[in-house]
Amino acid sequence: MSRGPDAATLLQRALLDSAARAGCPVRLAAADWTRWASVTFSGARHMFAIEGEASDALDAWLAALPEAEFALSGHLVADLTVMSARRQGEAVRAEIEVLTVEVR
Repeated sequence: MSRGPDAATLLQRALLDSAARAGCPVRLAAADWTRWASVTFSGARHMFAIEGEASDALDAWLAALPEAEFALSGHLVADLTVMSARRQGEAVRAEIEVLTVEVR
């Protein structure tokens, strides 16, 4: 019996869907994650690079992203930071770090 998608997959889908709904579709250029744990919590630290067409909608989406709510089955987003957003011609590449915590 499958447990379903992991937190990284759920988060990737949620980010791409959120951008599309905001009118600024993006593509995932790179993704990585590392297990994370404290005394009371366990989860993962995710690093994403996304690319999209430079626009006011993309700028607004990136600015609002740290406060966005994401529904991830079995996980919650504890922290989300846009580490950088660099314009390269008509494209923008943003580096995003996310901390997810497992919910039991």
